[in-house]
Amino acid sequence: MKYISTRGNSPALSFTEILLGGLAPDGGLYLPEHYPQFSDADLSAMRAMSYADLAYTILSRLIYDIPAGDLRAIVDKTYTAEVYRHVRAGQNANDITPVLKLEEDFYLLSLSNGPTLAFKDMAMQLLGNLFEYVLAKKGQTTNILGATSGDTGSAAEYAMRGKQGIRVFMLSPHQKMSRFQTAQMFSLQDANIHNIAVKGVFDDAQDMVKAVSNDHHFKARHKIGAVNSINWARVAAQIVYYFKGYFAVTHDNRQQVSFAVPSGNFGNVCAGHVARMMGLPIAKLVVATNENDVLDEFFRTGVYRPRGSANTYHTSSPSMDISKASNFERFVFDLLDRDGAKLRSLWASVDAGGAFDLNQEGHFARVPQFGFVSGSSNHAQRMTTIRQVHADYGVTIDTHTADGVKVAQQYREPGVPMVVLETALAAKFEDAIVEALGSAPERPADLVGLESLPQRFVVMEPDVDGIKQFISEHI
Repeated sequence: MKYISTRGNSPALSFTEILLGGLAPDGGLYLPEHYPQFSDADLSAMRAMSYADLAYTILSRLIYDIPAGDLRAIVDKTYTAEVYRHVRAGQNANDITPVLKLEEDFYLLSLSNGPTLAFKDMAMQLLGNLFEYVLAKKGQTTNILGATSGDTGSAAEYAMRGKQGIRVFMLSPHQKMSRFQTAQMFSLQDANIHNIAVKGVFDDAQDMVKAVSNDHHFKARHKIGAVNSINWARVAAQIVYYFKGYFAVTHDNRQQVSFAVPSGNFGNVCAGHVARMMGLPIAKLVVATNENDVLDEFFRTGVYRPRGSANTYHTSSPSMDISKASNFERFVFDLLDRDGAKLRSLWASVDAGGAFDLNQEGHFARVPQFGFVSGSSNHAQRMTTIRQVHADYGVTIDTHTADGVKVAQQYREPGVPMVVLETALAAKFEDAIVEALGSAPERPADLVGLESLPQRFVVMEPDVDGIKQFISEHI
């Protein structure tokens, strides 16, 4: 299995060759040259597997240059009940991603049981172990540069803290994360972790990461790696829980399931797209956005119109406060029948601050073939949804999951299970939960008092040269 760039001007490489780098040299994102296919017999064999067994089965179809025994050991080290320990009362920690039934054919897939209480842990813990393994094999080090709107940063830092040969430089929007998210990142005192609060919004931080990654001389000289969802390994790891969720709510492979996915950078739902392309019987992939509804606009109109910082709203579901969805490029590549030249032309407009319209040449008309639908939610609606879910089911959900539930309700179909991906535990967004319910959500015992811990971070302007200088001075 080789990996190719969405923009068509980079050589095909193996998994371990693309693992550390993030963007391809031509500025594109890596995807497998073809999607492995799982047959009905394969799905039947996978149905009763543990999470670790399922992860190995899927990842071994995507990774050919790590020996099978080593990959198995990495997977077994990652997906344990000890790592994914923050389960709700009554749930089986050994399930790793337990399903919570709200009512007939309506479920939450619990993805937030890891160390940072967010779905990003599902992939990031694997990524940390893969990085450490590959670096040790090559006798190399890496300097990870990432951007976060709240959850990716803490998941990356908790996965990479103390890892040999790895430093982390994480950019986040200054004063635009929840208090819990901020404390979770900035309270880390590990010498290999560097937190940089950028004056601006997430897209400013993400643009800086891309600019540094596109400076090939600087990237090579300073051994810059990536853990954002532009990293293919992140997406590959997330494919697994779509299979696990499907098997949890069905009895045979003739059934279809829809998944509702709170979406900002499009990485989470992109994994669902890949799972569907690999043969998982998915009826709909429901893209749920907040007030920053660029993706919803596309799936309604065919026009992709990213917005600038001034028009990106700070909301009560802050991890989705994104107006330029990096992983969207991967889906559009497939939508264009993998025409790299056409994709380069479209993204030239995006990179110049413009938009594109896929109604031309009939491309947008093909979107239903891929199962995508969408909707958006606003603050009042997510507060109402949190109250409704708490009143009807006795379950407290976070603001992002509330956006997913709200939009999922628009697309439920009789006889088709709807699975909402729970993207974070409510404890991460305490202020919003207090507003909705009048009381604070329960917090895991090991995270009580987190906000009172000393914090270590620097504040910087959104300046590419400035971040390059900071990296140079701290490696």
